[in-house]
Formats: sequence, C-alpha cells, structure tokens
Amino acid sequence: MLLPAEKELRAVLARFAQARFRHDLEPTGRSSRELEDTSYTLCVMTGTQSVDQALIAADALLEQLCAGREQAVKADQGLAA
Repeated sequence: MLLPAEKELRAVLARFAQARFRHDLEPTGRSSRELEDTSYTLCVMTGTQSVDQALIAADALLEQLCAGREQAVKADQGLAA
C-alpha cells in the first residue's frame, strides 16, 4: 500500500471531523453527503473498510510518518557533526 502524504492525511482528517461535527449538530442531506464523502476518502487513503478502522489506521500512519521524520532529522544531525 502506498502511504498517503502526511499533509493530505491530516487535511482529510480535519475535513472528516468538521463534517461529523456539522452533521451531529444539524443533520441535513448536504451534511450527510459531506460526511459520507469524507468517510469514503479516509477509508480509501488508509486502505480500510470502516470509519473506525480508518481512524485507527490514520493514527498509526501518522505515528509512522512522524517516526520516519525524526529518524531523518537524527541522521542529518549525525552527518553534520
């Protein structure tokens, strides 16, 4: 599976949170479609089949991406020393 870019994953997570919040406060046909669309996008990006799985996978992916960035910084610092 290809890893999504951190920026895009965070953007979809933010859109999902906004859509869910809006739909929970005032459910409409539009808010339902928006929540459905962002849920689908999140599932596709994480390679999962449910929103709950997608949120867990997104957290794991973000941890993996942050760990990779930290390792890259350490390697750069080692080269500079």
